Amino acid sequence: MALCRLLCVSPLAALPWTLLLILCGCRGVAGAAGDGRSLWRRVQPGPVSEDRLFLRGTFPEDFLWGTGSSAFQTEGSWDQDGKGPSIWDHWVHSHSPAATADMASDSYWLWQEDVSALRLLGARSYSFSLSWPRLFPNGTVSGASPIPAGVLHYSRMIDGLRKVGIEPVVTLFHWDLPLKLQEDYGGWLNESLVDIFNDYADFCFRTYGARVKYWITIHNPYLVAWQGYRTGLHAPGGTHSPQATFTVAHNLIRAHAKVWHTYNRHFRPRQKGQVSIALGSHWMQPLGRQASPFNVERCQESMEAVLGWFAEPIHGSGHYPASLRQQNPGLVPEFTATEKEWVRGTADFFAFSFGPNNLRLGQSLARFGQQVSLDLRQALNWVKLEYGSPRVFIAENGWFSDASVGTDDTVAIYLMKKFINQVLQAIVHDGVQVFGYTAWSLVDGFEWNYGYRVRRGLFYVSFEFPDKTRAPKTSAKFYKRVIANNGFPEDEETRDIQGQFPCDFHWGVADSTLQVRLSPFSPQFTDPHLYRWNLSGDGTLRPVAGVQLQTRGPQCSDFLAIQKHLRLLEPTGAGHYRFALNWSLILPHGDLSAVNSEALRYYRCVLMELWKRDIRPMVTLYYPTHHPPLLGLPGPLHEAGGWLNRSTVEAFREYAALCFRELGPWVPLWITINEPNRLSQAYNASDPYLAAHHLVLAHAATWRLYEREFRAQQGALVSFALHADYAEPANPFLGSHAAAARRFLLFELACFLDPFLGGAAEGGGYPEEVREYLREKRSRGLSRSSLPRFSEAERGEVQGALDFVALNHFTTRLVAHRRANSSLARLLDHDCQLLSDPTWPASPLGQALVPSGLRRTLSWVKERYGDPSIIVTASGVDDLAPRDDQLRQFYLKSYLQEALKAWQLDGVNVRGFYAWKLQDRHGPQFGLFTSSSAAKASVSAYAEVAARRGFPELGGEAPCLQPEARATCALCARVLGNRPLLFFGACVLLALSALAAVIVTLSRRRAGGQRRVPPPRRARQRDRVAPRRVASVFRDSC
Repeated sequence: MALCRLLCVSPLAALPWTLLLILCGCRGVAGAAGDGRSLWRRVQPGPVSEDRLFLRGTFPEDFLWGTGSSAFQTEGSWDQDGKGPSIWDHWVHSHSPAATADMASDSYWLWQEDVSALRLLGARSYSFSLSWPRLFPNGTVSGASPIPAGVLHYSRMIDGLRKVGIEPVVTLFHWDLPLKLQEDYGGWLNESLVDIFNDYADFCFRTYGARVKYWITIHNPYLVAWQGYRTGLHAPGGTHSPQATFTVAHNLIRAHAKVWHTYNRHFRPRQKGQVSIALGSHWMQPLGRQASPFNVERCQESMEAVLGWFAEPIHGSGHYPASLRQQNPGLVPEFTATEKEWVRGTADFFAFSFGPNNLRLGQSLARFGQQVSLDLRQALNWVKLEYGSPRVFIAENGWFSDASVGTDDTVAIYLMKKFINQVLQAIVHDGVQVFGYTAWSLVDGFEWNYGYRVRRGLFYVSFEFPDKTRAPKTSAKFYKRVIANNGFPEDEETRDIQGQFPCDFHWGVADSTLQVRLSPFSPQFTDPHLYRWNLSGDGTLRPVAGVQLQTRGPQCSDFLAIQKHLRLLEPTGAGHYRFALNWSLILPHGDLSAVNSEALRYYRCVLMELWKRDIRPMVTLYYPTHHPPLLGLPGPLHEAGGWLNRSTVEAFREYAALCFRELGPWVPLWITINEPNRLSQAYNASDPYLAAHHLVLAHAATWRLYEREFRAQQGALVSFALHADYAEPANPFLGSHAAAARRFLLFELACFLDPFLGGAAEGGGYPEEVREYLREKRSRGLSRSSLPRFSEAERGEVQGALDFVALNHFTTRLVAHRRANSSLARLLDHDCQLLSDPTWPASPLGQALVPSGLRRTLSWVKERYGDPSIIVTASGVDDLAPRDDQLRQFYLKSYLQEALKAWQLDGVNVRGFYAWKLQDRHGPQFGLFTSSSAAKASVSAYAEVAARRGFPELGGEAPCLQPEARATCALCARVLGNRPLLFFGACVLLALSALAAVIVTLSRRRAGGQRRVPPPRRARQRDRVAPRRVASVFRDSC
C-alpha cells in the first residue's frame, strides 16, 4: 500500500499507533439496499490503468472546501461564562489530570483568529460543533434558560463566518454530553435522551437556523456507542454488555430521526436547510485481493458491522443489517414497521467521517485475514452501490502527526493529497456525488484519549504558551493551494506531446553481465568419429571403429547459447544491445598472469553475431554486483582492499587494454564502470570518497589509454554509467528540503561528473558545495570524511575524459533534510532522508513510477554541464505479470514521452534509450522476455515506439534517409550472415570446375591416343594418380 511505502521510509510517521491506522470512507442516501458486494467481485484494474493513476482535474465549481473542529477539543474555557461540565471534562479530570482540555486551543476566546485562519486557507465552509453544556449546563431545555454568553458566542461566530463568505456547518452533538444527563439518566442508555436531545436541537434550529444551511445531528455515533459504552476508551468510560451497546446505538438513531423530523416539519419550509448524521467507517480488502465468495462476505459483514449498523436504518432499508442481527441474536433491538418507516430516509445527504479513530476499530473487525485498506474511493463506491447513489459530504478527513513534528508535517501533505485525489477519482470516474470536503482539523486540539501526544490541525497551536499562537503548518499551505486550484488541474508539463527522436537515436536493450555458456555446443565439425545410425534398430548412433575424420578448429556457430540469446533482440526493434563482461572470469587473478582466452573468444563471438544482425553493441567492462564479498572484482584485487587500494586503478587499466585489443574492433560504445556512485557506497564503513576517487581515476586512465592507443583505429566512444535517480523536495514549502534535494544530486551525480565536465568547479575537480558541506559537518563532529584532491597531473588526465554522459534512470525520490551523525553509524553524509509519494504508482518491489523525473534529470545535466550528449543506458521496472506486463508497457511509453519532451522542448541532446532488461533469470521481474524466452507484451509496445521513432502525429512520420554507406554495410552484413552457404557454394563450384577439367583432359588424351603410340607405363600411372590429387586438394579446401 502507498501509505506503507511512505511509512517504511519515513521515521516521521513511524508511530506505533500509526501502523494500525489505514483509513476508509463511505456514504449513502435513502433508498433500497444496494449491491455493495459487487465492488469486491469486480476485476481490479492494475496500478497504471487510467482510472487508478493520479487524476489531473478539478472539482465542481460549487464544491465546498472546508475544515472543521469540535467544541470540546478546541474551545477550552471549560467552566467559564456559566458552562457546565461534560462527560469528557469529568473523564479527563479523572483519568489524566495532568493533560486536560481545560484550555485546549482557547478557541472560545480566539474564534476570530480561527476565522482568520480559514480566510488564509480560502475555505468555503467551516464545520464546528456547539457545546451542549455551554448552552444548557444540565442538558435539559424544559424549564431551563440557556446561558446567554454561550448563545451569544455561537451567534457571533456564525455571523463572523457568513460575513467573510464561509458557510457554517453546525454539529449539534460531538460527544460532549452534559455530565448531568449521564449522572441522572445514564446517558444514551436511557431512551429519555431521545426527547431531551430533540428539545436541545429545536432550540438550536430556532436560534441559529436562519443562518445555517447544513446541520449534523451527531458526529460518528459508532464511536459514541462502542468506545464510550463498550470498550471504555472514550467518555463516559462504560464497559457494558453488547446488548447495552446496541441499546445506546438504537437510542442515538432514534434521537437523530426525531430531530430530522422536527426540522423537516417545523423549520425546513422557512430555513430551507439540510440535516444529516456523520457516520464513520473503515474499508476492508479481501485477503490477498482474492475476491472469493467467502472473502467477499467477510468484507461485507465488516462494513455492515460499522457503517451499516447506522447507515442501513437511515439510508437503507430502515432496519439493521441482516448479518449484524444474525451474528448477535437477541441482542439487536427491533424496529417496528412504523419505526422503520419513521427512521428510514432521515438524512438529506450522506455525511461521512473518515478519520483514524475508526481505523483502530476496523483492525479488530478484519476477520479471517481480511485487511483494512486505505482506500477512500472504494468506500465511497460501496456507499454509492449500497445506498442508492446519495449526495455525499465528507465531514471529517485527516490524519495524526506526532506532537514533535511541529509545523513541518510532510507526511500529512501526502496523505491529504492521496485522500483528496481519491475523492476526485470517485467523482470523475465513478460518478459518486460528493459536494464537500472537510479537512480535519483547523487547529491542533485535545485528541480525546490521545491527549496532546498527537496533533491533527492544519494550524499549529503552542499549548505551552498562554496566548495559544496559531501557525500554519505546511499541510495548510498545501491545502490552500488545492483550494485555490479547485483540485489538481492539468498543466503543460503533464500533457503528452507528439514528435520523433532523431534518426540516429539509439533504441537499445540493456543487460547486466552476460553469462558465458561454453556448453552446450555443436560437435558437428569437432568430433573426429564417423557414426552409424540405428544399426541394431534401437535408434542410437554408434561410432565406426578405426575411422578418424579430419576436423576443424572451434567456430562461433558452435556456441548454441549465443544465437538463442541474441535472437530475442529481433522482435524488440532495438538496434543496440548493452551487456557487461565478467572481469573476474577473464582475469581470475586480476592481472595478465592468467587470461581466460575461451571467455574472450565467447565474447568475440557474441559481438560478431550482433554485427551480423545489424545490432550495435555497447559493452560494459566492469559491472559491480553490489553484493559482498567481492563486488564483482577478481578475488586477489578484493583481498588487497578493492577500490580502496590505488593499485586497483592500474589493474583495471590493464584489464581494459586487454579488452580493447581483443574485442575493440567490434565495439562502438564502451562503458568502463557501471554505477560507480553506488559502488562507492559499498565502502561506506571505511572511506567511500577514497573508493570513489579511485573509480574516477580508473575511468580516466582507461579513457586516456583508449584515446592514445585505440581510438584512431577503432573509433569508439567511452564513458561510465551513473545511477541517476532524480530528487524532489519532500516538502515543497520547506527550504531545507529544497536544499536537501539539490545536495542529493550533487553527492550522487556531480561528484562523478564535475571532475570530467567542469560543472560549478573551476578547472575541474569535485563540487565545492559538497566539499564545504563535509567541512561544516566535520567542524561539528558529525563526520570524519573529506573529499580527496586531484594532483595537477591527475586533474589534467581527468578533465574531458568522457565522450558522453551515460545515465541509468529508474525513479524519483522525495528528499527531506535530516541531519545525522555519520561518524557514528554507516550513514551517508548528504543527510537526505528518502520518502515516496503514496499517489505515485509503484511496482511490486516498491519502485515508484515517476516519468517526469527522467526529463528533470536530463535537464539538470544540461543546465549544469552545457550541452553534452546523453544516453539513458538503463531504464525499466519490475512487473510480476508473466506475459501481459501492463506496468512495464506504461513505464516504457511514459518515460519515453518524457525523454521526447527533454529532446523536443528542453533542447537536451539525448541520444539513446536502453530498456532494462532483456530477459528474466527466474520468475517475472525486469525482463522483456520470460526465463523461457517467451516475449511479453512490452516487447511489441517498445518495438512500436522504436519503429515510429517516438510519438509522431498521425500521418506525420518523417522517414529516415539511409546513407549509401549504411546500405553498403547492410549488404556486407547480408554477405557475412550467409558465409557458411557462400563457402559451401564456392567448394561445390571448385569441385565441379576440377571435375570438368579432368573430364576434358581425359577426353582429349583418349582422342589423341587413337593417333599416337601409347605412352610408357610410368606415364599411365601418373595420369591415374592426378584425379586423386585433385580430389584431395578439393577436400582440404573444404
